[in-house]
Parts: sequence; structure tokens; C-alpha cells
Amino acid sequence: MSDLLERLRGRGWRMTAQRRVVAEVLDGEHVHLTADEVHARAVVKLPEISRATVYNTLGELVSLGEVLEVATDKRAKRYDPNAHRPHHHLVCARCGAIRDVHPTGNPLADLPDTERFGFTVSDVEVTYRGVCPNCASA
Repeated sequence: MSDLLERLRGRGWRMTAQRRVVAEVLDGEHVHLTADEVHARAVVKLPEISRATVYNTLGELVSLGEVLEVATDKRAKRYDPNAHRPHHHLVCARCGAIRDVHPTGNPLADLPDTERFGFTVSDVEVTYRGVCPNCASA
């Protein structure tokens, strides 16, 4: 059973066959699928699952805080099940591949008081951009 499935069961989330399949598709480290990719993989496991069910389930998972909605550029939003461990993203500027990264240090501390403009900063999202090894060798 995946970590996401365990978390959802622990919350008492009603686990229908459709919800279970969406959670199974999202299982894994460095998973950042679009809704259409989730649907394509879910159909393989459960042919009758509809696109609307996948979109609705992803919306519920985001609302619950169990999945992050990641928008790193003008491409489609992606869904990240690594919602409970703080991390940043490394994005390939060519193919859009995304990897979770866990740099050391505190990015909140890196923003000087003079650059906060009176804001009380509670969260930081960092996106590193570059070219992945596959695109670099192509």
C-alpha cells in the first residue's frame, strides 16, 4: 500500500475503486503527473474511470492537503503526492521533467528583512530551472 493510500485511510477518506486507482497512480517519489497523465494511467487499471472523476478526485486530494498542485511554467498543472515533506522543485526547461529536491538551509532566512516589505512570510516555494541529462545529451 502506498504512503498516500495509508494517509488517506488514516483520515477515514472513503476509498472507492476510482479514488484508490488515482492514489495508486500518484504513488512514488518524484511523481509530478498532469491530470491527463493521471487519467491515462488510471484507465489502464480501471477502464471505466472518467476524466471528470480523475479531475474531481485530484481536486479533493489538493483540498485535503494530501497532494500539491504544482505550476512551474505555462504548461499544465502537475500533481505531487509529496505533500508532507518540505521540498523544492528542479525543472527541465526543455522537456518539463520535474524532480523533488531537498537543499539544506532555510530559504526563509535567506530573505533579508529589508526585502520583506512588511510581509510576515510563512512559506517559500523555490523552483530551480535547467536542462535535464536526457535533453542535454540530445
